[in-house]
Parts: sequence; structure tokens; C-alpha cells
Amino acid sequence: SANEEVSINGLPVPEAKDKISNWLESKGIGKETVNFKLRDWLFSRQRYWGEPFPLVHHPDGSVSLVPESELPVVLPELEDYKPTPDGEPPLARAKEWLEYRDKKTGDLCLRETNTMPQWAGSCWYYLRYIDPHNDNAGWDPEKEKYWMPVDLYVGGAEHAVLHLLYSRFWHKVLYDLGYVSHPEPWKRLIHQGMILGISYKDQRGALVPNDLVENRDGKYFHKESGEELTMLPAKMSKSLKNVVNPDDIIHRYGADAFRLYEMFMGPLREVKPWNTDGVEGVSRFLYRVWRMIINPDNGELAPEISDAPLDAASDRLLHQTIKKVTEDIEALDYNTAISQLMIFANEFSRLKNRNIEAMKTFVLLLSPMAPHIAEELWQRLGNPETLAYEPWPVYDESKLRISEIEIAVQINGKPRVRMQIPAEAEQQEMIRLALENEDVAKQIDGKTVVKTIAVPGRLVNIVVK
Repeated sequence: SANEEVSINGLPVPEAKDKISNWLESKGIGKETVNFKLRDWLFSRQRYWGEPFPLVHHPDGSVSLVPESELPVVLPELEDYKPTPDGEPPLARAKEWLEYRDKKTGDLCLRETNTMPQWAGSCWYYLRYIDPHNDNAGWDPEKEKYWMPVDLYVGGAEHAVLHLLYSRFWHKVLYDLGYVSHPEPWKRLIHQGMILGISYKDQRGALVPNDLVENRDGKYFHKESGEELTMLPAKMSKSLKNVVNPDDIIHRYGADAFRLYEMFMGPLREVKPWNTDGVEGVSRFLYRVWRMIINPDNGELAPEISDAPLDAASDRLLHQTIKKVTEDIEALDYNTAISQLMIFANEFSRLKNRNIEAMKTFVLLLSPMAPHIAEELWQRLGNPETLAYEPWPVYDESKLRISEIEIAVQINGKPRVRMQIPAEAEQQEMIRLALENEDVAKQIDGKTVVKTIAVPGRLVNIVVK
């Protein structure tokens, strides 16, 4: 270090940066800040199919805009659109399109041959979605005020320093110019985690393409060198040959199982490794759902489907499921919503009475995650119209409460009896009910109760001698 007051010798770069920043702040010389940099690399990647700039170059070197009446500037059709050897953009080859006669000055001008990088359009496409058929403006200001900002934008971490940064910059420019009514383009931004494929690495840590790997009794070896390899999750790529083809999964398990598995893999925001065995498990769940409602022998409704009312416990589970799935979908916690649907299906599949209205509610809850099987079951349950326009189920708060709970009764510390008591029973009430229980009374008959202890919601311990 050149400065005697702060030494960064031997420190990793991130630690050295932190140490320098802390030292500068302690001296009152400066403080840490975030610097955003808009790089121009996208515009330097010239492609014929980018958006053309509506500019023309005059013989005197001046530049003017194409009249608004001539917008949009449309790309000419080119047979050869590959990059030119002299570095000129491909549009420079289109002589008829390139030459432009200015109607005001009569100058023979040249159009701008550089293009925007396609992302120019994607920087404001959400605004065009508001008013896609407007031929007079990018969007109607009244529609923009009504719809903007975007309620939920699901992006991706790889977009954070490229597309999203550019898009937000463009939006702020539009706001400063008065073309949009809100300074921010999105209310809520979610980055979904990447799904990783299965890869292999050698002893040096280098990744090996999957087509050079062979399985020998559960161990993996390099086909050419014979070296034993280690399996690990890695980003799917063509070079590693580890891309999972969705068509193959759909052909084998169906679109619903594929869709459901992707949502069940884990939290939306986390990176997750792909495992085809997991699709198998989700597929079994869908078969269980089908058998819960449909008799597999004849394709009719299962004999357990009836109009008989549910018992209290089953009714409570139904409303717990409505609440859980509704809240989890709002929070984008699809994996836990599906877990709750699995709990419901497991419990109701055991019932001899499966209330038909409860089954309809379950199918509605399942439909966002597995729309095809849900639509089929909905019609099998006697509904001729699509479920897409049905109102979403609403839970009853009063039915979520547990009226009774089971507690253990111990005698001298040893469990002897299990009994039902009101869920809201306090300690003295628990003790009274335990002492009045017929089975407990038999076991303490002829003995003296020395002490009683109640743990709310769990147990009563009776000490006797």
C-alpha cells in the first residue's frame, strides 16, 4: 500500500475495496455510493433486423429527422444481410432504400444505416401493450394513466444489469418529457431462479459434455479417457449437451405434470436443479387426483362422490386449503400452494364421502397449476361451461377455527389416556375435564390427588399417591 494509514496488502479485492471505503468514510473524505453505467455494447452489435433510426444525413453534414408522416421507417428486404467486410452496416447495401430525397430542401440525403439493437422496442413494449393498435401515437395518455405502472414484472437476474436497467432509463426519460404519468415502470419486480441441468466435471474441475459421459453401475466415467467424473448441477447449455427438451417431458408425462413440477421444484426466486424423477412424483399426484374424482374402471364419477355434507374436520381442511392456496398464489409461492393441494388430495382420497361441491372447489384451486386435467374434471363433475370464468373460491374464517383438540392425560408423569377437550379450554377447565373423564377416574380410583399440572393445548399431569 502507498498509504501508511491503510494497508490492503494481501487482501482479496472485495475486502480491499471495503477497507478503503471504510477508511475514507472515517476520515470524512468520501463515502460509498452506487454508480450505474449504461454501456453502448448493444448498439455496437449491429444487425440488419434491428430498428432503423429515423434519421437522414444531408450533403452539408447536417442531420434531420424523417417527417412524422413517414414513420415508421421500414427495413428494406435484403437477400444478403450478413455483416460487410468493410465494417459498414448491412443496410448500406440497400441503395434504393439508402438514398432519400428531402422534400423540403430537395437534397439527396442518405438514411442512417445503423440500427437499434431490437432491445430498443423491448424498453417500452409494456407501454405499447396498453394500446397496440394505435396508429397515431405510441399509446393513448388516458390508457397509460389507467394501466400504468405494471403491477408485476417477472424478469430474471440476467436482465438486471441489461434490459431492466435500459428499460427503466427509457421510462424515466419518457417521464421527464411528460409522456408517461409515473416515474417508475413497475410496482413489483420478481427475478425467477434459473433451472439447472445435470452436468459432470473431471478431477481438474473442467465440465464435460454429457455425450462424453457413460454410466457404469451408478458411477460416471469419461468415454474417451476413462476418468471417473463427478455429477453436479450446472446451467443448461448447448455445449454441455445437458438441455432438457420440454417436448420430451410433455410427450412422456403430459403438459400438466411438466408445468406442475416446474412450480413445485422450490421457491420461484431460487436456483433449482432439474430432476426428471420429480416429474414422475408429480405425475403420480395427478393420477391420485383423477382417481379421487373418477372411477378408473368405467370413467364415471367415483362412487364416493355425493351430496352428503362434510364432517367438521374435512370441512376445516377444505377452507384451510382455499386460504393457503389463495395466499400462496398471491405471494408467488407456488410450491407451497401445491403442497397444500397434495395434503387435501391425500386426506380426501381416504374419505368414503367426498362432497361434490368440495371436489369442484378443489378443481378450481388446482386449475392455475394444472389447467388441462382441471378443465376435464370440471366437466366430468357436471359443469358444461369452462371453469375459466368461474369465481375464485372464498374461505370461511369461522370454519378455520378448531373447536376441539386432543390432549394427553398423564398419571404420575406416565401417559395413560388421550381425550378430546374444547380447543379454547384454559388450565382449570382442562384439569376438571381430565378428572371427570371415565378412563382417568378408573385409574386414580382409591388414590389421593396430590397435584395437578396443565399445559394448555397439550396435556394434563395428575400426581397421585
